[in-house]
Amino acid sequence: MLEEEQKVEKPSQHKFMVKLESLKKSEHFRLGLKGKKTHTSFFSIYASKNFLKIKNNSLIISFVIKKKIGNAVKRNKIKRRLRNIVNEAVKKVTLKFSYSYLVIAKATMLNNEYKNIKETLFQDLEKIK
Repeated sequence: MLEEEQKVEKPSQHKFMVKLESLKKSEHFRLGLKGKKTHTSFFSIYASKNFLKIKNNSLIISFVIKKKIGNAVKRNKIKRRLRNIVNEAVKKVTLKFSYSYLVIAKATMLNNEYKNIKETLFQDLEKIK
């Protein structure tokens, strides 16, 4: 009976498992700022054709939060929120993996609900296509 239980496969989740890579060099950030752009009250998104060699299941997306917004705790909270939203967006919204994304957060993200930020990010990622 134990053998039968071990053979039963659980639904695989790694169909949607995507590794989020980020831009590292300042040259890459400059190139990223030259692509398509969209702005909201929460953030600005820049998308440019991918200029880096990436693996099949990785998405290049970087989050930028200025020091003006707040201390490290507040900035990290914004990054965590954005990372979580992007992980959900990979499953629900069709993202172009051939693009590099740069998300520049604004101070209004701290005071707004997660749900509102999520909806606007989903809408903006759809616009960039």
